[in-house]
Amino acid sequence: MNAGVLGTGHYVPDKVVTNADLEKIVDTSDEWIRTRTGIEERRIAEDDMDTSDMAYLAAVRALEDANLTAQDLDLILVATVTPDTPFPSVSCMIQERLGAKQAAAMDLSAACSGFMYGMITAQQFIENGAYKHILIIGVEKLSKITDWSDRNTCVLFGDGAGAAILGPVKEGKGILSFELGADGGGGSHLYQEKDYISMNGREVFKFAVRQMPESSVNVVEKIGLNKEDVDYLIPHQANIRIMEAARERLGISEEKMATSVRRYGNTSAASIPIALSEGAKSGKIKENDLVVLVGFGGGLTWGAVALRWGV
Repeated sequence: MNAGVLGTGHYVPDKVVTNADLEKIVDTSDEWIRTRTGIEERRIAEDDMDTSDMAYLAAVRALEDANLTAQDLDLILVATVTPDTPFPSVSCMIQERLGAKQAAAMDLSAACSGFMYGMITAQQFIENGAYKHILIIGVEKLSKITDWSDRNTCVLFGDGAGAAILGPVKEGKGILSFELGADGGGGSHLYQEKDYISMNGREVFKFAVRQMPESSVNVVEKIGLNKEDVDYLIPHQANIRIMEAARERLGISEEKMATSVRRYGNTSAASIPIALSEGAKSGKIKENDLVVLVGFGGGLTWGAVALRWGV
């Protein structure tokens, strides 16, 4: 059986931090941030809201969208690098809050590629018949590991959560192909040092502008289609210039690419599922659309999925 998306949901905090706000605390400017990243504002969670709180809210909305209950879940996967605590896992916290006592639960750590790794993990369980309904959440509270005095990184990141329910869909629908990869040799370019994110922006940019377009084309070619067949592209929302490189390689128009980076910044593992949820709910993703999701992240890691929308 094929594994596809049955429902989506997302949550972003109410607090908005604009580029103008950041001008007041570090040596930067709205123009500098916008021209280099495409980011205009980001959402920041309050101190009393943790990663699991955002994950739970996104999960509830995804279950509602899929017309399922927590008792229908067989497995909960949470992709995050900012868990509430090292253990118990965020997935176990979500299992308890939802009341999904029959569901197995585990967290995945692949940074911004985490949701892609979660989708493909879920696909294997569904297609081999082991599980029927799997909740996948990408969630980050990056504000708690961001050095707000570092102008090179503090302008980039935001908080939020996105979720999807995967389950059996009709033949020809759902996940049609995927690509996952890693290059541990590049781990020193993007990592957490003590309490904060540390990044070699130049090297990460070079890696991303090569890998995202390449992976996007690869998953389309794996199913015998052409890049012209892509109806909607959801790249990891890290930097508009990297996203544009993937869009141009596929040769699709601007309106066919999700661009929530302007409003939310880089939310790491949450960025693709937030954009997926927004695309589904706004009607930008339509029945039978060929959708490509592609991401890259610390590790270094990357992942891409080509899926046919619908159940």
